[in-house]
Amino acid sequence: LLVMEGNHTPIRFVLLGITDSPEVQTFLFGLFLLIYMVTLVANITILVLVWVVPSLHTPMYFFLAHFSFAEVCYSTVISPKMLMDLLSENKTISFAGCMMQFHSFAFLVTAECHLLAVMAYDRHVAICNPLLYVTVISSRLCWQLVASSYLVAFLSAIIYTSCAFGGSFCGPNQIDHFFCDLSPVLKLSCSDTHSSKVVISTFVAINWVSTSGIILLSYIRILHTVLTMRPARSRSRAFNTCASHLMAVSLFFGTIFFMYLQPTSSHSSLDKVASIFYTVVTPMLNPFIYSLRNKEVKGALVKWRRRSCISPK
Repeated sequence: LLVMEGNHTPIRFVLLGITDSPEVQTFLFGLFLLIYMVTLVANITILVLVWVVPSLHTPMYFFLAHFSFAEVCYSTVISPKMLMDLLSENKTISFAGCMMQFHSFAFLVTAECHLLAVMAYDRHVAICNPLLYVTVISSRLCWQLVASSYLVAFLSAIIYTSCAFGGSFCGPNQIDHFFCDLSPVLKLSCSDTHSSKVVISTFVAINWVSTSGIILLSYIRILHTVLTMRPARSRSRAFNTCASHLMAVSLFFGTIFFMYLQPTSSHSSLDKVASIFYTVVTPMLNPFIYSLRNKEVKGALVKWRRRSCISPK
């Protein structure tokens, strides 16, 4: 049983982690450490490129830079604690630490959803209304879209965190996960969580439906516009422009939908595998999806490397 204060608030939780096997834990530590380092280097590289290369000073790469920044923060919220726990026998986390980890996680996940929707809208205007693109997607609008994404995400995270941690915890303190996720935390609450689950489900649905709806409508318009383009080269260029974003959307929304839009009773051990994919693997893959399929990013990287090599020491 967990240690309690007078108001039934737990002092510490125990994270059960991914596996009990010491050999597997050692292997996973090496693997996840490598993935985390690659994630940081790849996403920070994109941030630096967008910052220093003038050809990337466009709305599309402005949004991509914020997405990469969110990926860095997102993986940092989860991976360091997970890596420490893989090599430590003491896998505890304080109540405040658990709450902050979940709040940061919820904030960044929601922000990424809205940023992906903003990026879809940007591609929609660029392809469907190219002559009005510079006028519509102004610098002011870019900042407003990014700021609104962060604001909605922050307010949503406060609601999720209040619902998840607002009750009493007076029973077992073992969280069957490698981080403080929603479902495992709610299972430990001694309070009636029905109303909390309804509120959380409502706001999750609002966020997911609104962002996925914007993405879907944007790409329906894009597809219609592209199919009406006569030169095959123009169609190919338009599809290549959207391919990276579509792959990122598929990876992110696919795992998120699997985790959070299924009934609570359907959660199983596969949840940890899905969680590893979207908290550890996806932040590493996204920079490569955008760079390997994007000639402008690859060209900017080559120019930056050449400039760095020939600069006086």
